[in-house]
Amino acid sequence: MSIDLEALYIDLHRHPELSFQETRTAGVVARELAALGLDYVEGLGKTGVATSITGTAPGEGPVVWLRADMDGLPVEEQTGLAYASTARGVDPAGTDVPVMHACGHDMHITALLGALEKLLATRDEWSGTVVAVFQPAEEYGAGSQAMIADGVLDRFPRPDIVLGQHLTPLPAGTIGVRPGTQMAASDGLTVRLLGRGGHGSRPHATIDPVVMAAATVMRLQTIVSREIDPREMAVVTVGSIHAGLKNNIIPAEAKLELSLRYPDDEARADVLARVERIVRAEAQASGAKQEPVITTDHSLPPTINDADATARLTAAWNRAFGEGTVIDPGMFTGSEDVSWFAREAGAPLVFWFWGGVDPQTFADAVARGTLNEDIPTNHSPHFAPILHPTIERGVDALVVAAREFLA
Repeated sequence: MSIDLEALYIDLHRHPELSFQETRTAGVVARELAALGLDYVEGLGKTGVATSITGTAPGEGPVVWLRADMDGLPVEEQTGLAYASTARGVDPAGTDVPVMHACGHDMHITALLGALEKLLATRDEWSGTVVAVFQPAEEYGAGSQAMIADGVLDRFPRPDIVLGQHLTPLPAGTIGVRPGTQMAASDGLTVRLLGRGGHGSRPHATIDPVVMAAATVMRLQTIVSREIDPREMAVVTVGSIHAGLKNNIIPAEAKLELSLRYPDDEARADVLARVERIVRAEAQASGAKQEPVITTDHSLPPTINDADATARLTAAWNRAFGEGTVIDPGMFTGSEDVSWFAREAGAPLVFWFWGGVDPQTFADAVARGTLNEDIPTNHSPHFAPILHPTIERGVDALVVAAREFLA
């Protein structure tokens, strides 16, 4: 009996879970793998699942890894869908938050399970091994390394190539991929600015970290606007500021949370040095008696597609789906942790995007010049891919990609 992929997707969408909490989701994956007659390993990297299929055609083929991520986001869904999520979870700070599949990971799981079913049904046509990895905690940038630390590269055949895909607001049916840097490197930083607290009526007796934080935020914006060559790419975002509890108390500390993006390791070193210079200089300018504390919360390498493998897949998809199916979407400034699997194994990587927007809706928005206003992007509370042909194209893109490399 074949998997009802639409029902599977709807179930996953209704029941998202936060990073490293994907216990129900992992159970659904395990249930479907068992129904396909596949052995699997659970609990990799806390909640990850992995399985493998070996082809039965003559000859020895390569090992192809296919990866899908599983976690949802702390977003309150506003799609209005009949199957919209009303789930809630508890984040690492202990806060009760709404949870939504606002980045398409439910579609990633659905597509990989559908691809496994097709590959299993045609295993007499190919030789080699397919390893399917259902990864937790991509949104924390930590899931792939957690699975590696748990021995996934030792418990399954090591990859000759790693393949993965991500849903994005392109027209349904479209595949977006490019050789070289496909997604930016990123770092998440927490900056603690240490002042001296006191009464709001006596600011002269304090070292105000709120003013220090405000000056730091403004000065950080000049890294991209005034220090980086405009022909180069960098992003410096201050996404969170926390200081104080009451209007007449000047706090002793302010906390900033930064998201930094860059195309390569050289740019990363440059931007990090500039951030540190500004943070320390603003603290000194404010008369701070203690040095600020800068902590790296996560660090992700750039997602770099192997040029030869990308060319092979582009040709294979155009043959399978028609010329013009594949576009170069440019480099995405978002970041991913999929490349750790390839880097740790010393294997090439191809990571691509596929569309989930009704093509006519997309074309109309382009014609009006309202693409950003009318087409919800990943992480939006309105993010809602159309089910068909998004599911089918996600499944078939993985199958064609895997078969291109399997003997």
